[in-house]
Amino acid sequence: MSEKFRCILVTKGDAGPTAALSEFSEADLMEGDVTVAVSHSTLNYKDGLAITGAAPVVRKFPLIAGIDFAGKVVSSGDARFKPGDGVVCNGWGMGETHHGGYATRARVKGEWLVPLPSAFVAADAMAIGTAGYTSMLSVMALEDAGLTPAKGPVLVTGAAGGVGSVAIALLSKLGYRVIAATGRVSEEAYLKALGASEIIDRAELNTDVRPLAKERWAGAVDSVGSKTLANVLSATQYGGVVAACGLAQGMDLPSSVAPFILRGVTLAGVESVHCPRPRRLKAWERLAKDLDLTKLRATVTKAKLADVLTLAPQILKGQVRGRVVVDVQA
Repeated sequence: MSEKFRCILVTKGDAGPTAALSEFSEADLMEGDVTVAVSHSTLNYKDGLAITGAAPVVRKFPLIAGIDFAGKVVSSGDARFKPGDGVVCNGWGMGETHHGGYATRARVKGEWLVPLPSAFVAADAMAIGTAGYTSMLSVMALEDAGLTPAKGPVLVTGAAGGVGSVAIALLSKLGYRVIAATGRVSEEAYLKALGASEIIDRAELNTDVRPLAKERWAGAVDSVGSKTLANVLSATQYGGVVAACGLAQGMDLPSSVAPFILRGVTLAGVESVHCPRPRRLKAWERLAKDLDLTKLRATVTKAKLADVLTLAPQILKGQVRGRVVVDVQA
C-alpha cells in the first residue's frame, strides 16, 4: 500500500483554483529519479500567487504547491546522490507543472537538485530559497557586467521583501554602499541592520517617468518592474547596470531607449526557474561564501505548513518581511 503524506494541494473547481491542506499518495508523485524526504520549504511571491489563485501560476491540477524545498534523499537513481544526502531544489516548474515543496515527500529529476552546502542546514537553505538564490544571481549579473563597489552605490527595490533583504545582505558584505527603496518606513532599522546605508521611499520611484533623471546609482537589483524599474533605469549613472528579476508592480516597462543609448546603461535579465545547473551550483557556492548567516537568520519568520495558507495573501500585499521558513513536518 502506497504511503500517504501531508501537503498543500491546489485543485480546480467551478470557482477556480483552491489550495488546502491535504494528503497525497507517494505512488502518485510525478516522474523523477530522486525521492526526497522534505524537511523545509519557504514562501515566495510566486507561491503567494499560486496559493491564492491571483495569477495562473499553477498549470496542472491537482498539484502540490511550493517552488522550493530542502531535505534528505530517500532513494536515488542518479549517481550524484545517495540516501541521506542533503539537497536543495529551486524552480524547474515545481508548484507550476510539477508537484512542489509544500509536502513531506518530493520526487524530482536529479538534474534539478543542488547539494546542500556544508555551511547551511536545511532551514538556512530555505531562508535563502528561490528569493535569495535569485538575489545571488542578480549580484552575479551585476558583477558580470563589470560593476564594482568603487563605481558607486547600488539600489535595491522591494528592499524589505525576500529578494531585497538577501540582496542587501550580500551587497553590503561584498563592500557595496546599498540604497534601499521601501514603502515601509517602519522597517528602517531592519534594513540598516542588513547593511543598507540609505533608505528612500519607494514613492520616489513611482512617479511619472522621465527619459533621463539625475544620476543616483551605479547599479540596482529590481524585483518590482513596471514604472519603478523605468525610474530606476532613468537615474542609473553612465555605464551602470540594472538586474531585473521580478514583477511585483507589473510586467510592463514604460521606459525609453535613452538610458541605454545616451548613458550606456545595461539592463540584465535574471531568470531563476530554468537557470542551468552549473550557474545554480555557482550561485549556491557564492551564497555559502558571501552571505552573512547572522544577517540571514535575522530575516526569518518561522511557519508551519498550514500557516502558508494564511501567509500567501499577506505576501502579495507586501505584509511579509524578509524570509519565511516553513517546517513542513510541523
